[in-house]
Amino acid sequence: MLDILLTQAPEPPIATPSVDYPAVLPMLIVFGAACVSVLVEAFASKRSRFGLQVGLSLLAIIAAGVSLILYATGSAPAGGVKTFSGAISIDKPALFLWGTLLALAVGAVLLISDRVVEPGGALVAQAGIRPGTVQDRAQTATVMQTEVFPLTLFALGGMMAFCAANDLLTMFIALEVLSLPLYLMCGLARRRRLLSQEAAVKYFLLGAFSSAFFLYGLALLYGYANSVKLADIAAAAAGSDRSDTLLFAGLGLLVVGLLFKGSVGPFHTWTPDVYQGAPTPVTAFMAACTKVAAFGGILRVLSVAFGSTSWEWRGVLWGVAIISMVIGAVLGLTQTDVKRMIAYSSIAHAGFLLIGAIAITKDGLSSTLFYLLAYGFTTLAAFGVISLVRDSSGEATHLSAWAGLAKRSPLVAGVFTFLLLALAGIPLTSGFVGKFVVFSAALSDGMAPLVVIALVFSAVAAFFYLRVIVLMYFSEPAADGPSVSVPGFGTGTAIFLGTAVTLVLGLVPAFALGWAGAGGFAS
Repeated sequence: MLDILLTQAPEPPIATPSVDYPAVLPMLIVFGAACVSVLVEAFASKRSRFGLQVGLSLLAIIAAGVSLILYATGSAPAGGVKTFSGAISIDKPALFLWGTLLALAVGAVLLISDRVVEPGGALVAQAGIRPGTVQDRAQTATVMQTEVFPLTLFALGGMMAFCAANDLLTMFIALEVLSLPLYLMCGLARRRRLLSQEAAVKYFLLGAFSSAFFLYGLALLYGYANSVKLADIAAAAAGSDRSDTLLFAGLGLLVVGLLFKGSVGPFHTWTPDVYQGAPTPVTAFMAACTKVAAFGGILRVLSVAFGSTSWEWRGVLWGVAIISMVIGAVLGLTQTDVKRMIAYSSIAHAGFLLIGAIAITKDGLSSTLFYLLAYGFTTLAAFGVISLVRDSSGEATHLSAWAGLAKRSPLVAGVFTFLLLALAGIPLTSGFVGKFVVFSAALSDGMAPLVVIALVFSAVAAFFYLRVIVLMYFSEPAADGPSVSVPGFGTGTAIFLGTAVTLVLGLVPAFALGWAGAGGFAS
């Protein structure tokens, strides 16, 4: 027996997965900086943490952007590359989404780091504040709690992995990596602590449900295709003789989880409360970047894994897009809080974005990517402006506080008017170009009835944007009304960046449209 064992052939070595480091370097830089940021938080002195964390975060994002540009303009293959045993796909849409996320993250970090608008910053780490306690003194101190910076980097890295994931298991892990930091960040508001903590709990509980839907759908699709890779699911859907029950049940559950992250109605219930309760810089980061990551994932899943079965699920997503537009436009009319109004605006915009995602065409992909870029920068700047209007209790987000704002601060009112017009889709703004190209792609794909419905609800949604503009310019300011804070460097730069991009993409969108349409997903 010993001789037999000794003469047996050795087991073949386990193949080591190949990694294309230049392709994934931007994501690795962000995750590496997030780990270093945790060490800085643990070992650096309290006085030096803020400068180190802000510098590290911005340096990491800029370095990741530079490596992305060098790769995209240099060694990037035209058809994309798959790495980490095919779990990550770096193709033209992934590069566009990564560039969008990194650019938006710069503005978001600048907003979060601002300590001028709110002395000490808008975020605090203590879970409970009682008058006269150490926590109360920490709340009024001018030293900002810096735990938010590693959380922001981890969330950003998760978003980058999510929109480049080429199999559902990697996508689920990335979903949790981007979600868990956001749950924590939503509960860190310095003011209105109970509202902030309530928002964090709601987001966490509903996020757990959506993750469960996603995971259950993943399990059903694995049972159908015997694989979690998107290409294998597509091959099974195109040529398998198995029952389609598992396929479409899995797709339905999977899409629920994806639509939740994109705040698409009727899976939107977390959005108004979380947007209102979270610290405004966190809301800006979440509203801009999470939308980009979520729809990046939706586009990849629908295009790569389920493109051949589009006739079976397209009608359902038509209904979902209409519901989202109706909820966002109609309920947005009833809101009296500016942040909740922008939340319902995001639900309506999610419906418009879904129209582009449904069109499984090159024009549908490029138009949706452009819309994400345009919407992200406009929303980032809008929340930056919202953070400037303040009273003794903090941000004055009730609409009545914005009456006559143009008389108090014409510049702030003018910038916010321009951003609201962009959200409404008025010409010479990026919002108009975004809607135009998405609706054009849908018309080319035979979705004229859906485009007509979208145009109707675009007009309805424009009313609540115009209501705020009329309130700012044609109402008298209250004698004890709020003041407009002078923005610090971070907030001022973020607002300028978002407004400038909104204007440039409205006037000369050709470069961004060309980049968005440079190529499709690697199958």
